[in-house]
Amino acid sequence: MSADDRTVGISAPARARIDAVLGAIDAELDRDFPGDRPEKQPAHTAYVSAADVDVETPARWGRQGLQIADGAAATLAELDPLGVLPLVRAQLAHHPIEDLRIDLEDGYGWRDNDVEDGHARAAGQVLAAWAAGHPAAPRVFGVRCKGLGATERQRGLRSLELVLDGAGGIPRGFVFTVPKLRAAGQVDAVVMICEELERAHGLAAGTLRFELQIESPQAVLGADGGATVAQAIHRGGTRVTGLHYGTYDYSAACGIVSAQQSLEHPVADHAKAVMLVAAAQTGVWVSDGSTQIAPIGDQAVVDAALRRHHRLVTRSLERGIYQGWDMHPGHLVTRWLAVYSFFRAAMPSAAERLQGYFDRQSSEFVDEPATAQSLALVILRGLAAGAFTEADVLEVGERCSEQALAELRAHGGVLG
Repeated sequence: MSADDRTVGISAPARARIDAVLGAIDAELDRDFPGDRPEKQPAHTAYVSAADVDVETPARWGRQGLQIADGAAATLAELDPLGVLPLVRAQLAHHPIEDLRIDLEDGYGWRDNDVEDGHARAAGQVLAAWAAGHPAAPRVFGVRCKGLGATERQRGLRSLELVLDGAGGIPRGFVFTVPKLRAAGQVDAVVMICEELERAHGLAAGTLRFELQIESPQAVLGADGGATVAQAIHRGGTRVTGLHYGTYDYSAACGIVSAQQSLEHPVADHAKAVMLVAAAQTGVWVSDGSTQIAPIGDQAVVDAALRRHHRLVTRSLERGIYQGWDMHPGHLVTRWLAVYSFFRAAMPSAAERLQGYFDRQSSEFVDEPATAQSLALVILRGLAAGAFTEADVLEVGERCSEQALAELRAHGGVLG
């Protein structure tokens, strides 16, 4: 027998066994890490107490934000080298809040049961009005009821049911926030709650969605040394839409004194880094928390608060966190200013590099497919936010249409 007649290398049966092992792993990875969701992630989530909210809250916050912007014109001009303030003012006038949670938890407190019952029903009526297309309604909305702990569980469940009763069902776009997650197994109970509510309201399975609020160290690192938040995402499946960082509960639980509690403390950065890694390629969005400093008081205090919030929002965007909490109408001003500025500043360089990537031209950048995906993403996010138009992008990179960038993302950055 000549050397040419002998089988050289991996045999066919061995290849089949290898494919069987890797094929099963491929299926698991596709299931657990399906990639980004097609929906637009909100730039922020505003939290408003159920005792204070009504259908006009978004429009009222927009008007109040415009008044604050008028009074701080000089400071905002300093923060706006790219000239996006007209976009900010238009946003505040027409669609000031993208995402809003009516709060029946920490921002609401404990009240007599009949009082909370009434506020929960009224919250449902507000949500139903927004779902019906009320002017200036948020694009996404829902509630945060009390959590899963033994002392608040029954009150939270009752309020959630009364919200849905008040809404006459589950409104389109509804999502609810689960506060104070401490164990992955709690997500199993939330899934059971969703299933029961869907049954009661005659909805298709999987209709109800929820967010997990990460405000406990145990939500980041469990007793077994594992990342609780990663386990929680996969136990919740497609029902889990987001992870929201809880600034002050988390910092306090880590023993950080109140004067040092902030979005930029190292314990906050660690928690959010774990959240980002746990959520990567799952389709689950990550949201930063809030700052407790509102632009209220004399003009110097207002200006300092606006500068601080603008810096914190920009910092989050730079770290890949594209959503955060807003707790005051003044926060809307610097939220939109930071968002528009961030994406407008990033677009020219991204479009130039992508144009070279499409043309396969040599340049100072040797971009790989994963980098091309990231460059496309920043432009697509900027387009979705309204920071610039497709025409603006095409002026820089003529091949960088929205459709071309979406196809590049869908194909993993690989060109045809």
